[in-house]
Amino acid sequence: MNTSSPSTSSAPRPEDENLGLGANLAYGLQHVLTMYGGIVAVPLILGQAAGLTPADIGLLIAASLFAGGLATLLQTLGLPWFGCQLPLVQGVSFAGVATMGAILSSEGGGGLPGVLGAVMAASLIGFLITPVFSRITKYFPPLVTGIVITTIGLTLMPVAARWVMGGNSKAPDFGSMANIGLAALTFAIVLILSKLGSATISRLSILLAMVIGTLIAWSLGMADFSKVLDGPLVAMPTPFHFGMPTFHIAAILSMCIVIMVTLVETSADILAVGEIIDTKVDSKRLGNGLRADMASSILAPIFGSFTQSAFAQNVGLVAVTGVKSRYVVATGGVILVVLGLLPIMGRVIAAVPTSVLGGAGIVLFGTVAASGIRTLSKVSYKNNVNLIIVAASLGFGMIPIAAPNFYAQFPNWFETIFHSGISSAAIMAIVLNLVFNHFTAGNSDQQSVFAAAYERTIHYSDISALRDGDYFEDGKLFNADGIEVPVRGEGEHGEPPARREAVSEH
Repeated sequence: MNTSSPSTSSAPRPEDENLGLGANLAYGLQHVLTMYGGIVAVPLILGQAAGLTPADIGLLIAASLFAGGLATLLQTLGLPWFGCQLPLVQGVSFAGVATMGAILSSEGGGGLPGVLGAVMAASLIGFLITPVFSRITKYFPPLVTGIVITTIGLTLMPVAARWVMGGNSKAPDFGSMANIGLAALTFAIVLILSKLGSATISRLSILLAMVIGTLIAWSLGMADFSKVLDGPLVAMPTPFHFGMPTFHIAAILSMCIVIMVTLVETSADILAVGEIIDTKVDSKRLGNGLRADMASSILAPIFGSFTQSAFAQNVGLVAVTGVKSRYVVATGGVILVVLGLLPIMGRVIAAVPTSVLGGAGIVLFGTVAASGIRTLSKVSYKNNVNLIIVAASLGFGMIPIAAPNFYAQFPNWFETIFHSGISSAAIMAIVLNLVFNHFTAGNSDQQSVFAAAYERTIHYSDISALRDGDYFEDGKLFNADGIEVPVRGEGEHGEPPARREAVSEH
């Protein structure tokens, strides 16, 4: 991961490419479709927990769409001191669902106004401490970012599985062969379009597969668009519709833990997307991103929304499509704002069957994990315990995924931090990287037994570069005609120093 300060070079950044209005709209809509289910889930859960009427829950959802769109525009386009200007979609964070639910059920929590007040106050505290988090980039080498990216993908796979089964575990058709079959068909369409389509079709494979899958579902009677026209066509979010925020110390303190987790996860997402699109992310840019995150979270409760953070599934979409432009994501932010103002558009997107989203999500979220594995391939595992760090961090991050109730008996603050596999793996990776690679006192000068087992290896591409008749003599490589074949030196053309690749002149 390149974390140096931006240079004075005039070379354009990959995220600054503008693909044009048509492409921005298409790819931006794909981003919205990818995260729509996630952004509406939190207000649905909390609205029901607060005992709101269906109409008020609808307003809560619209507020979250509207606030997420504004936050996305701030993060992607940026203002002085605010916004990392990277292709990151912002939306309501899942990290605080349990804590906000606990505040709602607590007698002294203040209900929904108490939740909104706690979000505002804790986000202000987070905003004030962002300078600390913006200076941690040196502690996020490929070792750490690779672990985090891999964990993000693995953490999202259970979400994709639930979508494949239908999304609602209480529905009678949850896990039915019809749902799974529709998801499998969507999954197959993604693969077919990726293999047989042009570059443009391949990049839009997720969106096109969703459209085709939805049309197939509608023809089979598995998609219901009958309620699209129910309700108002236009609804402007009303400030403080749910009452003026109230501030309670216990609620604020509990939300502060959530904000700490959000800062860790947002830092990881910013660095991860920087790694994926191969652009520079330094402490200043990270700080701008975190300030935008916290500023959005401070303002969101005004409209009736909650803490804002980057959506990990959209980081995966950037990886799978290869579309690096921040203007694409900014267009997605505009679409979110429009959806917040036009509930009918939200109802259209809500009619997309969850199993269709699941079929696309398998490819989408798996790509995130694959990107993390690719980043981990850059790590040196020789004469150190980096392999132990990777193993321990990934294993620790998988605990809440494999056993969601693992931390149920722990203190609430501990459960809030470590119930997320992403934050668990990120914290463990950072701590172990510090202990073993920064505080080196006491480290053994012997190889780890795990690393030693892999010391003598040859990359397959090194072998495939050889041709019949090639031979080595006096440390040089010659072809069958006796002509010397140049050998790339250490670090040339971007290769890791530990690897050299023979390249034929022919």
